[in-house]
Amino acid sequence: MQISFVYILLCSDNTFYTGVTENVYKRFDEHQDGKYFGSYTFSRRPLQLVYFTQFMDIEQAIVFEKKIKKWSQAKKLALIEGRYEDLPNLAKKKFK
Repeated sequence: MQISFVYILLCSDNTFYTGVTENVYKRFDEHQDGKYFGSYTFSRRPLQLVYFTQFMDIEQAIVFEKKIKKWSQAKKLALIEGRYEDLPNLAKKKFK
């Protein structure tokens, strides 16, 4: 069974990039080195690896990655900072 990682990068323009990989440090280096021209992170370097978590099941990792990609910047920041109690209240849209 292969371990998979969901990771978040902080880009130089203060946006976040979320991905999934089997080797988080190798993948970070690929982003940082600009291995894939035209990718989201290519023109937003330098990058910082600000969060990662591991999964024993790649399917669960992919589900979590897709979920995070839909989150607001504030909710992603709460996850990165370990403010798990704030996550339920940080919806993508604000309702008045």
